[in-house]
Amino acid sequence: MRSKTRSAVLALAFCLAAGTASAQSHLRIGLGDDPDGLDPTTSRFYTTRIVFAALCDKLFDIDEKGAIVPQLALSSDTSADGKTVTIKLRPGVKFHDGEPVDAAAAKYSLDRHMNMKGSFRKPELAAVDTVEVVDPLTVKLNLKQPFSPLLAQLTDRSGMLVSPKAAESAGDKFALKPVCAGPYKFVERIPQDKIVLERFADYWNKDHVFIDKITYLPIVDSTVRLANLRSGGLDLMERLLATDIKTVRDDPRLKLSTAVSLGFWALLVNVANGPKADNPLGKDARVRQAFDLSIDREALNQVVFNGEFVPGNQWVNPQSPWYMKEFPIPKRDIAKAKALMKEAGVTGRLTIDFMVANNPELRQAAEVLQSMVAEAGFDLKIRVVEAATGLKAAEDGDFQLYENLWSGRVDPDGNTVLYQTCGSPLNTGRYCDKEIDEWHKEARASNDFATRKKVYEKIAAKFLANGWMIYIYHPQYLIAHTAKVEGFKPIPDGLIRVMDVKLK
Repeated sequence: MRSKTRSAVLALAFCLAAGTASAQSHLRIGLGDDPDGLDPTTSRFYTTRIVFAALCDKLFDIDEKGAIVPQLALSSDTSADGKTVTIKLRPGVKFHDGEPVDAAAAKYSLDRHMNMKGSFRKPELAAVDTVEVVDPLTVKLNLKQPFSPLLAQLTDRSGMLVSPKAAESAGDKFALKPVCAGPYKFVERIPQDKIVLERFADYWNKDHVFIDKITYLPIVDSTVRLANLRSGGLDLMERLLATDIKTVRDDPRLKLSTAVSLGFWALLVNVANGPKADNPLGKDARVRQAFDLSIDREALNQVVFNGEFVPGNQWVNPQSPWYMKEFPIPKRDIAKAKALMKEAGVTGRLTIDFMVANNPELRQAAEVLQSMVAEAGFDLKIRVVEAATGLKAAEDGDFQLYENLWSGRVDPDGNTVLYQTCGSPLNTGRYCDKEIDEWHKEARASNDFATRKKVYEKIAAKFLANGWMIYIYHPQYLIAHTAKVEGFKPIPDGLIRVMDVKLK
């Protein structure tokens, strides 16, 4: 009896241990800020896209090399005239509420993105005229004109499908309990505290999902996020400070994953948005050129980012096939900068209000810039603001110079049109050049890489010399995690994809 009792106790202990191990299949991710509403149609925040990477599958995705790959779609076909795109959907896919992911649901979601009040996807899908259901698993997108970046748009929130049944039932409250078709389904959200997701048992690609539960924890201070990672309170964190790279690399319990961003950090100049544009920097391209020539991008990279970021002067990074070598990064030239200032009639020191987000790295970058441009006669007055405050001030024209970090898109159109064309949402400096607008239409109308790149060269020749943006660098996405996290792959859009990720 004693032997049987001992065996029973051991069996019970094994079961309890197995239960504990199962309960520990819980990935805790530290975010740099609290995401906005969890509705792909109305969302604007970068961190919300990180949550969506687990919650809401898209028609297409990108891989480690930035190539577009099918996700909820199986394939796509563009007509010879470029005005029709037919998409075949993956069969047997379900939303989290059990409803089928079919052509009717795809049409509903795309129409919702294009037409719903408050949609931020509307400009991204502006080229789409109508969406047709061809058969239960085929949709046809009829375009107003050819639009080569369309599939790239569908790799992000514009390509996310939501359950029509849940969206209709929730109305404008959908973000409070989103129902999508990703590997994880929504459980709960406590604002400023956490977002909890759990594995969706009927996910179409469930053989590649290994973690039971994910909790996203917004921790604004990167140093505090890292402290939580080192103490075991987090398993993974996004946006490690470059100055903390050595700490992670020296800790055998931690690992660092990196990818050069598809986006950029740029300085935005108010050229026509209200009274604050009325100054030499805003009104004279020669002064903006002088400002550009007073910057040493590599020195900035070394001082602030330990040399880990990529200096740049365009809307794509120098590693991109879209990068234009005809427009190399300008070398610092204080003498030429001073000559341009004199030519523009600027005498004495030019005081500029410089609005900067409340982030330790960005503040330091601003201070280094302040010191550099002072040698050419610029007096930067740094004004630190919270992120949301800065966005509102920029929209209202309450700035002269403003730093902007853009997460980037796989197609260069996603890095340009929203900033460079007249009246676009992110064109807060109110820059407007009708010729550049026409060139962007020309680039969108072609599916040929060489043709499009030649158009971007025309745009660069004019915009880099006369525009309202000064591109400075391309960040590295720095994602730190504990050694027990296995299978994580960094992607150049910086989003944390959880497929194939395991916890030891």
